[in-house]
Amino acid sequence: MVMSQRRVGASGLLVSATGLGCNNFGRSATATETIGGTREVIDAAIANGITLFDTADMYGAVAGTSETLIGEALEGRRDRVVLATKFGHERDMGYAFPAARGSRRYVRRAVEESLRRLRTDWIDLYQLHLPDPETPIAETNDALDELVREGKIRYYGHSNFSGWQIAEAEFTSRQRSSGRFISAQNHYSLLARAAEREVLPAVERYGLGFFPYFPLHNGLLSGKFTREGGPASSRIMSARRHVWDDAPWDALDGFRAFCDERGITMLEASFGWLLAHSVVSSVIAGATSVAQIEANAAAGDAWRPDAADLEAIDALFPLPEDPGARV
Repeated sequence: MVMSQRRVGASGLLVSATGLGCNNFGRSATATETIGGTREVIDAAIANGITLFDTADMYGAVAGTSETLIGEALEGRRDRVVLATKFGHERDMGYAFPAARGSRRYVRRAVEESLRRLRTDWIDLYQLHLPDPETPIAETNDALDELVREGKIRYYGHSNFSGWQIAEAEFTSRQRSSGRFISAQNHYSLLARAAEREVLPAVERYGLGFFPYFPLHNGLLSGKFTREGGPASSRIMSARRHVWDDAPWDALDGFRAFCDERGITMLEASFGWLLAHSVVSSVIAGATSVAQIEANAAAGDAWRPDAADLEAIDALFPLPEDPGARV
């Protein structure tokens, strides 16, 4: 299967419209806890045209397990995917030294560990997982530039930056005439639109590619859940019941009716709405089964809203008022 490819910001990197979030690989009590389940999902992703695999060094019941499973499952076909990983989360990675997570020392150690677990000589997109208040962004920028020159990474990006932090990173790279971050990854969906206030304007202003994570808001936007409940085996119903309890069911019921009128699924509409934003490079969606992979891959190219559709969706899921705004 061939899926549409989208450019990551102003770079030359191309990725599939639907990406695979690998945070479930190595997670306890999931079908992808083991190499068998992980390989099955990865096989299906490649067969269905998904080229972007997004993970992090801290994913897995034991930190590093997701990368380890991916490395084993991709053996012999590394060239067929765009491999993205992250470093610098607050989770203890077991390193034998304390260090600021964006420092040159930390970055150099982290990348070697990820390369080893992923069984690869290079990482296509290396991302700072969380802002590091202890390290000047210039030092992180320089360390990542060194890795590009050495061929250990091809591009670098950031995750969970605020609008001003995105601007600071861009200004710093321009001021120093150094390489620059090409992408931003933040929480964004119809049920979590805060990124529209500052993050997306900054991403657009500076020509970054944007990767929304949790695009289906724990599955509420997949169409599998109603006021009456959802799959008993789902993470929401088994471990995160509060997500279902607190869901805005009036809006979700209206969204279901919107989709029914157009002959599309809620999954397709959710992907289509995200991909209607020109800055969105790929929708990163997790999966633990072949069926989920097939549905997510198909949704990437299934539907795009027109202006009237976008207006109707905005009416259902309006951007909440900024709690920090002045009255």
